[in-house]
Amino acid sequence: MRAVVMDRIGEPVVVREVPDPTPPAGGVVVRVHATGLCRSDWHAWAGHDDVALPHVPGHELAGVVVEVGAGVERWAVGDRVTVPFVCGCGRCEHCRSGNAQVCPQQEQPGFTHWGSFAELVALHAADTNLVAVPEGVSFAAAASLGCRFATAFRALTARARLEAGEWLTVVGTGGVGLSAVMIAKALGARVVAVDRHQVALDAASALGADHVLLATGPTTDGVLPDGLPGSDVPARVHELTGGGSQVAVDAVGSEQTCADSVLSLRRRGRHVQVGLLPPVGGHPRVPMARVIGWELDLLGSHGMAAADYPAMLALIASGALRPQQLIERVVGLDEAAALLPVFDRASPAGMTMIDPLRG
Repeated sequence: MRAVVMDRIGEPVVVREVPDPTPPAGGVVVRVHATGLCRSDWHAWAGHDDVALPHVPGHELAGVVVEVGAGVERWAVGDRVTVPFVCGCGRCEHCRSGNAQVCPQQEQPGFTHWGSFAELVALHAADTNLVAVPEGVSFAAAASLGCRFATAFRALTARARLEAGEWLTVVGTGGVGLSAVMIAKALGARVVAVDRHQVALDAASALGADHVLLATGPTTDGVLPDGLPGSDVPARVHELTGGGSQVAVDAVGSEQTCADSVLSLRRRGRHVQVGLLPPVGGHPRVPMARVIGWELDLLGSHGMAAADYPAMLALIASGALRPQQLIERVVGLDEAAALLPVFDRASPAGMTMIDPLRG
């Protein structure tokens, strides 16, 4: 099969022929019809995740089952499927309780094993992790659910428990952020979207964001008491919302965006960290004085288990959520190989999808 292959950390990747995968016991092989290019893939390329080389990235996918391993009961060749980016073992207490997203033995395509930037991908514990894709849902739309959309859905509904009428601040309006805007509006919340690129904010406005703020970087008047670079974003959010938002999401993953999210909250607000936050010179700094003094909740959100997909799929089927609107462009494997190393500097107003079957 053709695949995007990473031979060295932080160096150019190439598209080449590699051996086809075989289905693991309890797993399947899927022919990939769509897979997303995500900032998490860039983190693996940059060395922020421990991956064995050579490596094939890719963790958001949808396609058709072409081989079934021993012990699989619920799936057959020809089934249209997608999968969460966190695949549980299917045996532990967390998987049995429907929380495969925190399974200690989890597998993650594109991280723990070869992923979906390829024509074929092997997936583990199929009976626990696979999700059926209805005929009326495109492969590209289904692939968009696997990481960014599903992560945003669970972050807002299960973790932050966002309610109608509450204010949500979304810091970063890429794939996760725009998903959060769409989901929050469907839930009846009010939204302030923050980004450093106007095109991304225009996309947030089109999805119904009540206010958009262009982040211009640190202010020039010093630093915050916690030693973090100052920003005018929190002050502007407090002004727009009459005292700060009840919920805020860092959908980027940096000291600045995390601080902006936390400091945009009103007293007793809830911050959700979705963007990966790699340490720079030690553990990332967070404005903990504000967290303590204002009794803020800090919540992590790590994807969504297959068991939680029905509620999200019901909203999609009803038309209340339209993840296909978040897809900005579709590229082939060759263009994906060129885009991956520079994805941290890109300014997509939505999601980039890869069609491995495209020439």
